[in-house]
Amino acid sequence: MGTQLGGYGRQARRAGVIIGLLAMAGMLTACSGSGASDSAGSYAGGDTEAAYDGDSAAVTDTTDTTSTSSQDDAVIVTGSVYMTVDDPIGTADTVVTLVESSGGRIDGRSETAPSEGYGGAAMLTLRIPADQVDAVVAQLRTLGTIDELSTQSRNVGDEVTDLDARISTLRASTTRIEGLLDSAKDIDDIIALEDELASRQAELQSLEAQQRGLSDQVALSTIELSLTTEPVDAIIIDDSPSNFWDGIVSGWNGLVTVVSAALVVLGVLLPWALAAGLVTVAGLAVVRLVRSRRTASAVDDDQPAPASAATTSSSVD
Repeated sequence: MGTQLGGYGRQARRAGVIIGLLAMAGMLTACSGSGASDSAGSYAGGDTEAAYDGDSAAVTDTTDTTSTSSQDDAVIVTGSVYMTVDDPIGTADTVVTLVESSGGRIDGRSETAPSEGYGGAAMLTLRIPADQVDAVVAQLRTLGTIDELSTQSRNVGDEVTDLDARISTLRASTTRIEGLLDSAKDIDDIIALEDELASRQAELQSLEAQQRGLSDQVALSTIELSLTTEPVDAIIIDDSPSNFWDGIVSGWNGLVTVVSAALVVLGVLLPWALAAGLVTVAGLAVVRLVRSRRTASAVDDDQPAPASAATTSSSVD
């Protein structure tokens, strides 16, 4: 009896070890990024899980093989160029032709029309193939004067590698869930698989959009180009006096300018001054007339009436 119990104990320990190893294997599989196997495992047996793990391993090996070249080539170049040219609008047309002939494109363009004392301006967003940036900048130098030039580069190899790995894993996961969905019979299983498939497909589309955007930035460098011209008013002429006679002439010209300005101001204010004077004179005349009438009325009130005096005298008699 004791022997049988000991045999049962050894078997139980072996089963515990096997279960522990399986649990560790499951944890490692989850950490490797094949999260779809957890949701799909409740619908399939061990053979299908093994096949799925093999697919994931194959994808990972392929990504590792190309990761070095992706990191070396994944560099985003951006920059800005400020130029002074004689005709910004015409030069902008030339730049558009230049960029398109190099295999690039124009992502943005804005212009300011010339006006009096100002030659206009133009702003362009250039998208130039990465291997053509230096050649295009060299051609820009022939169109005018480059006042300021700056470029920056950023290596995004790690981002590219990470996106590639995540996309590959999600594609394999999506394919696996589609296969399980085809073989599912229970309505609850079908609903759960469809929800999981929709979630994985949405995430896959988002990652693929990021991948396309990153690839576009790597393939085409972005240069912000500003084209302006020196305004006519900005030309400074040194007319300061250099001797005694020039000082007299400069002072006289200044006096004439001041007097001319004062006369102009006087001419503007004179009609208003005359109108104000007329209004003032009319107002004073009205005030004097009113005062004289009030004075005359007060004098008449102070004098005694003759009829009253005669009546008083008759009463005394």
